[in-house]
Amino acid sequence: MRSLTDFRNFDIKNFDLLLINYLNKISLPVLRVSLGVVFIWFGALKPFGDSPANEVITKTIYWFDPDLFIPILGIWEMLIGLCLLYAPLIRLGLFLLALQMPGTFLPLILRPEICFISFPLNLTLEGQYIVKNLILIGAAAVVGSKLVPIRASRR
Repeated sequence: MRSLTDFRNFDIKNFDLLLINYLNKISLPVLRVSLGVVFIWFGALKPFGDSPANEVITKTIYWFDPDLFIPILGIWEMLIGLCLLYAPLIRLGLFLLALQMPGTFLPLILRPEICFISFPLNLTLEGQYIVKNLILIGAAAVVGSKLVPIRASRR
């Protein structure tokens, strides 16, 4: 079996090895692009008032004017996504993501009545929307872990 589509010489062990090698080759770029698209998409909804998160943000970050804060947050998220899509800026994107992510969990602490039907396991739809950010953090950690370290310059 020489490729994943070579069914005449099918062998489960070779197929398994070919599939794993193929996934190793494509998984990181797919993850990085998926993460970038999600940040661009969710971020783009905010300035237009179409994000399901806008109400939760307004109720949680009440000390900022939502007409100013939400569009800035949306632009920030789109910038994260663009940096993740453009390889030379991945580090910047991950840095911006690391600054932004803790704030996404504020409603769990400041407004638990919005996030929980009953504490601690029964989440509202808003709570589920917030907790899914754990997946984004994990994906960002994988992307960051595969970066090539910057070499120190010699003088």
